[in-house]
Amino acid sequence: MKHLMLPDGVRLGVQDAGRGPPLLMLHGWAQSAAMFRYQIEAFSAVTRVIAPDLRGHGLSDKPDYGYRIASLARDVNDLLDQLGVECADMLGWSMGASVLWSFIDLFGSRRIRKLVLVDEPACVVQVPGMSAAEIADAGAIVDLAGLQGLIAGLLGPESLAVRRAFLDGMLSRHATEETRQWLMNESLQMSPAHAAALLLDHATQDWRDLIPRIDVPTLVVGGESSHVNPQSQKWIASRIRSAKLAIIAAADRGSHFPFIENPSLFNRLVGEFLGLRC
Repeated sequence: MKHLMLPDGVRLGVQDAGRGPPLLMLHGWAQSAAMFRYQIEAFSAVTRVIAPDLRGHGLSDKPDYGYRIASLARDVNDLLDQLGVECADMLGWSMGASVLWSFIDLFGSRRIRKLVLVDEPACVVQVPGMSAAEIADAGAIVDLAGLQGLIAGLLGPESLAVRRAFLDGMLSRHATEETRQWLMNESLQMSPAHAAALLLDHATQDWRDLIPRIDVPTLVVGGESSHVNPQSQKWIASRIRSAKLAIIAAADRGSHFPFIENPSLFNRLVGEFLGLRC
């Protein structure tokens, strides 16, 4: 892993491997680029893979500012500038997809060749007045009181238990204790205060108006057994012109972490869409 300096002085840890048309991979909230270890290994054999630890995460610097989705999107744009990348395939998982939506909102889609969105709600929190159908379509996971309770838990004396329970709820029953602990260790590289600040901003974004404006070839990947309602992934795909949809079955370990629980299937789906032969 190398480190690149952003204009505000924050250093981002970046895994940059392979040669060829670049594939940018963005991880989710309170995780790291290490989530994509199986994809970096496979895809870097046939193309260039760029996977940063977003600010405050993993091996990147952890300043006391900038924990907003828009700030992370700007970091991505600055990172591409520093690496001399004009255009790339881009994959965002969970919050990483929201970062890409913000990236499109701020900078447009000219730097995106193809887009892969993995298991992210269009709106994490239930907006007051939403119908049951709208909640399912948006993929809204919690109401405002639930978000408040989660943030209080992250900042409270039981923070470790709250984070572990939150993580366990995203994995299938097949996930080993070794995998669970590894994911937990990666998560703990982000402080509770920074994690809470970013979660508040992330969860209160509503991307439903932006999604229909996406104008690049897109693959939407969901999981039948994910805590994110698969209906929301179907809704997202239906709003993007000619988007492809893949819902990974529960029997195939279609959780929130399909790239870890079933990397061969995940790599095949993404590789076929991007035209990569691993």
